[in-house]
Order: sequence, then structure tokens, then C-alpha cells
Amino acid sequence: MKNEKQPPSKNTAVTVPTHAWKAPDTVTIPAGKAGEMIRYGRELIAHTANYLGPKGSVAQLTNGMNCQNCHLDGGSHLFGNNFASFIATYPKMNPRSGKVDIADDRFVECFKRSLGGKSPDTTKKEIQAMMAYMKWIGNKVKRGAKLLGNATEKLPYLSTAADTAKGRLVFVAKCKSCHGSNGEGLFAVDKKSYTYPPLWGAHSYNDGAGMYRIGNLAGFVKNNMPFGATYKKPQLSNEDAWNVAAFINSQPRPHFDNSKDWPAIDKKPIDLPFGPYADSFSEKQHKFGPFKPIAAWQKTHPSKKS
Repeated sequence: MKNEKQPPSKNTAVTVPTHAWKAPDTVTIPAGKAGEMIRYGRELIAHTANYLGPKGSVAQLTNGMNCQNCHLDGGSHLFGNNFASFIATYPKMNPRSGKVDIADDRFVECFKRSLGGKSPDTTKKEIQAMMAYMKWIGNKVKRGAKLLGNATEKLPYLSTAADTAKGRLVFVAKCKSCHGSNGEGLFAVDKKSYTYPPLWGAHSYNDGAGMYRIGNLAGFVKNNMPFGATYKKPQLSNEDAWNVAAFINSQPRPHFDNSKDWPAIDKKPIDLPFGPYADSFSEKQHKFGPFKPIAAWQKTHPSKKS
């Protein structure tokens, strides 16, 4: 057999540009009351459930997950839904709500969707502290700045639909040891929060959350999972990431009333699995793909492009 040169692996290490955003060092948090609020906000992001979960010491508003479960390392992680540009982007037009949102609105949405809970009072100390932390972490980011890795990577679309059966195999091999055989997560010793969050079921994010779009989840998984993986050194291929995202989001979870979401249907994301749509593709195809035909349709209907 000829010794042919093999194509490069899809999950080989990559180089992160030197100009990529880096979170400020916590030693730069100021002293005094301002610093106390920033530190408290950071603590709330990391251990949300201890304060605001089902057994929270301040209020009982959320499903037991922590903000940090989706916003890794206190929102400082590259391609881990960091907070680099959070404050700088608001106020902004939100096509999901159909109105101009302020930062407070985003907090409310996260609590109701990703944390599967109730709307927080944004005037209370806890939300104000979280806001102070986010202002501090993104203090050098200008409005409109283009940053590498401040959300999740947009992976190339597969040529076929994401495969939930193959995704289950990835989950068993790479995810089950931390997140449990039934995606139930692993409770912390105090039973107030999760060391590893549930990926489906009553205490996971609901179907109104951003992670319920498999494009978002696939990009997040590719660059952060399993534990130890990074954008610089991923452990999964793009295909594995798409497939395991499809498997996870095919499992049962709480439903969110999305009847008022996306009032302009032509603005819906390509992977939003709730119709009606400006195109004729099914909810199933919008959930699992293949997405290339939908993207091709959008190119020929630019006024409908999401």
C-alpha cells in the first residue's frame, strides 16, 4: 500500500492570535465598596445556586444551575460565552424580543430561560453586583469592537443532518462520566448546586435558552468539552460536536412559552426549531439540519436572511 499523506485532523491544535481579548486580572479589582460589589458579582456568577437557587440563601429563583455553567470561568473564557463585550453592546435591538433591550432585560431572560427560573428584581444588590462585575471585566472593550471568541464558535455546517444516534455514542464516551448516564448532572456536596450541570431534565436549561439551538451548543462543546478541552486544543471533531449537541437537545427538558419570540419571522436563526418560518423547511430540519439547503435558500432571498 502506498504511504499516502493523510489530511489534517479536524480537531488539531490551533493558534490563538496574540491580540485576542483577555480578561483583566482579578488583582486589579479596586478596593473599597466598588471592589466589594465586583467580587460579590463574581461569586454570584460562579455559585449562583448557592444564593438564588432552589435552596438559595438570598432568594429561590433558579433551577440550581450556575451562570458559570454556560459562561465559563466567570465569563472570562475564550469561546466560552464570555462577558467581554456584554456591557458594550447594550442597549441594542433584540430580534428575539422585537424591541430595544437594555442589559437588565438580558439578565431577566437568562434567569427565565437558561436558569429555568423566575424574573429577578434587577434593582436588588445581587443583580447590581453581577452587573458591576460585568462592567469591570469588559471595561476596556469599546462598543462595536470585533472580538475573537466572545461567544461560541460558529462551526461549519455538516452536509447531512446531525445524527442523534452517533451523538449518543459521543455522550457515553466523553460526557457521561461528569454529567451522568441520564444527563442529570452531579450535585455538589452541599446539594445546593451542581459541580457538573444537568444537560437535560427538569433542572436543565429550557427550550427557550440559547443553548437549545444546536449551533450554539455545538460550538460551545467543541471548544470546551470534555473537561480540559480548549479552543487551542479541542478534543472533538466538528462532526462529533454537532452530533452530541443534537443528542443532548433531543432529550426532554422544560418548555418555555416562546409564542412572543421572534415577531419578525424572517429574522429567526437558521437553527431555531420553532416555526413559523419565512422559508418552507420543517422544524425538524431547522433543529438538526442539514442546514446547507436552508443557508442556500437564504442567499437567494437576502431580504429574509436571518
